[in-house]
Amino acid sequence: MAVFRSIWEDIKHSFRAGNMVTRLVIINFGVFALVNIIYFLLWLGFQGDRAKAGELFEQGLYLFCMPGNWLTFLWHPWSIITSMFLHEGFGHFLGNLITLYLFGVIVGDLIGDRRVLPIYLLGGLVGNVLYFISAQFMPYVGTYALGASGAIMALAGAALVLAPDYRVMLILLGEVKVKYIVLILVLLDLVGIANQSNTGGHAAHIGGFAMGCLFVYQLRDGKDLSAPVNRLLDWVRSLFYGNSGPKKKTVRRKTQPAFKTSFGNARGSSASDTNDLSFQERLDAILDKIKEKGYENLSQEEKDFLYDASKK
Repeated sequence: MAVFRSIWEDIKHSFRAGNMVTRLVIINFGVFALVNIIYFLLWLGFQGDRAKAGELFEQGLYLFCMPGNWLTFLWHPWSIITSMFLHEGFGHFLGNLITLYLFGVIVGDLIGDRRVLPIYLLGGLVGNVLYFISAQFMPYVGTYALGASGAIMALAGAALVLAPDYRVMLILLGEVKVKYIVLILVLLDLVGIANQSNTGGHAAHIGGFAMGCLFVYQLRDGKDLSAPVNRLLDWVRSLFYGNSGPKKKTVRRKTQPAFKTSFGNARGSSASDTNDLSFQERLDAILDKIKEKGYENLSQEEKDFLYDASKK
């Protein structure tokens, strides 16, 4: 029991101290483990009868999956959210966790940790809407959808627009640029739709990808789509924890329309506008360099500066 208690304490510490990508990985892993434990207990309860255990398991699981039928959706509308944290098969789960970590870290480093969850949620929502629409008009869609793929494809789309030339290390392949990984994933989804294979799932992926790209383009125009999502999440959090948490000191600044100001000011408020301008000019220059030459061409000093700015 001491071993399991130690593992549980490690997980709680990682959840509290980790970034949003770590928390999303833990949440998805926890839900996956819970789902499979429930199936195992049902299997034991029916004395190894997989047919009976599977039937009851599917009925329960279906309550949290995104249905393709509008009448069914009216009976459990929460499924538009719960389905994006739900996995059943190990291969699907493992693949999603790897890509979640891969693209989530890039997005969090470049535009801030507080934008990771909003992109994930918005991508999952748009993906589920696309799945629902495709279920009304397209063949071979399936009766329900589950999985974080649409939400993760939103992070992939955001990473593609932010740093297309960022290199990541892949097993057996070595260093590969983000743009090639993402575009291959999108191509596979388009081929799946064309071949009428899991068309609803692939449509959800495309919807999530489009949402991620749109998020970054809107951010460049000075429109932060994560702001209303974070306000809603803060309100929901206050329902459970109240206002007993530490208050953050806020400083009013002149709003800048440029995409680069979305990182915030790493120096905090300053009496000197010259210092703020110097910080902003340096940040603008680094982001322009990423756009022209790719993230991997930044110096270590520039990467450190960008990382510090993204945490503010």
